[in-house]
Amino acid sequence: MAKKTTDMTEGAPMKLILHFLIPMLFGLLFQQLYNMVDAIIVGKYLGVKALAAVGSTGSVSFMIIGFCTGICSGFSIPVAQKFGEKNESGLRRYVANSGWLAVAFSVVMTTIVCILCRRILIWMKTPEDIIDGAYAYIFVIFLGIPATFLYNTLSGIIRSMGDSTTPLIFLLISSVLNVVLDLFTILVLHMGVGGAAWATIISQAVSGILCLIYMKKKYPILKMKEDEWKPDKNSMVTLCGMGIPMGLQYSITAIGSVVLQTAVNSLGSVAVASVTAGSKISAFFCCPFDAMGATMATYGGQNIGAKKLDRIQQGLKTCIILGAVYSVIAFIGIYFFGDLVALLFVDKGEIDILRNTRQFMLANAAFYFPLALVNIVRFLIQGLGYSRLAIMAGVFEMAARSLAGFCLVPFLGYMAVCFANPLAWIAADIFLIPAYFHVMKRLHRLMGSSGVLSNS
Repeated sequence: MAKKTTDMTEGAPMKLILHFLIPMLFGLLFQQLYNMVDAIIVGKYLGVKALAAVGSTGSVSFMIIGFCTGICSGFSIPVAQKFGEKNESGLRRYVANSGWLAVAFSVVMTTIVCILCRRILIWMKTPEDIIDGAYAYIFVIFLGIPATFLYNTLSGIIRSMGDSTTPLIFLLISSVLNVVLDLFTILVLHMGVGGAAWATIISQAVSGILCLIYMKKKYPILKMKEDEWKPDKNSMVTLCGMGIPMGLQYSITAIGSVVLQTAVNSLGSVAVASVTAGSKISAFFCCPFDAMGATMATYGGQNIGAKKLDRIQQGLKTCIILGAVYSVIAFIGIYFFGDLVALLFVDKGEIDILRNTRQFMLANAAFYFPLALVNIVRFLIQGLGYSRLAIMAGVFEMAARSLAGFCLVPFLGYMAVCFANPLAWIAADIFLIPAYFHVMKRLHRLMGSSGVLSNS
């Protein structure tokens, strides 16, 4: 039985956005849940230093894995645009060439970063008491880059055709498997933090394989003709033109995070453990913002393919309202329940870590609405085909976090760490909001006013 896709170029934007967003949100929540489970099991069974070791790799992992996921997200945008155009042959060519590029990128990146990862940890001034654990964890995560490309490329293609439910189902399976493997590798096999990393990449590989099997069976629209399988230079140029800027956006943003993590490392393992716990909890609460961004990328891609600029503006307003409402709810949730969640990571006797974790979470939660705008506007711009502008937003974020790491942390200490992310979000918005109006003005000029815009 063929799987039904969702056309986001017709119908009420609020209904379509929520229909697409909610399954994706649950998928992201479960993804963050098993990331939290990694940290919880490590913190509870291996101790605070092991938790700090895993946490110290967060920024460099974000830089490398974020580049991979950004490339995959970029690959899905031309697919969404061809879906909006109802150009099935063009859609299949992009899907096939996404696969060829994903294989090439995964091989090259895995080789390079596995060779350099210990040197990177030394450059980041990772404390001596946790560097061996950090290396044991991040080396395995980098070995799993092909699994990252597999899942993110295929799930992005599925979502680009309006189906955000199927990747959720496979992510749920992956999440349960990850928890089981965490417990097995750490408690039974005594593999330490490396066991947690193996659990993560194995579970992600399983979800990617499930996506591949499902696509072959349920999407007749993707049944390739012989010439559509072949590598195509023009298709690859277009895909790289979308994917590489999106990947660079993540990596450039992450450079600031690496600078900031280096500054946190200089404050000692207690500060590293506090930021690790606070970041894991905050990431869980921030999942709706990530879902809104991914939704707007698909929504924008399909509607620009259908040349419906009016619907793009309607969708943006709808999503901003959702972001504002949730920002308030999230702050209230963290204020009243954040301490309880923090106790999942460390024992109640770790008073300094618990205090620092709460401070970090509240400082971030107070600025969640600027974060909502970053995700909504940036991904919408990318969906419209202007990925390079997202790089500039990443530059603004990088500059803000680097400023905090180089200049503020040495003088203000841990307090500067707490407000580094809000500073980065505001800096990105200062660029993104004018950039959106520039893009829309340009698109209106390119399409003219000769009736191509739709009021449907």
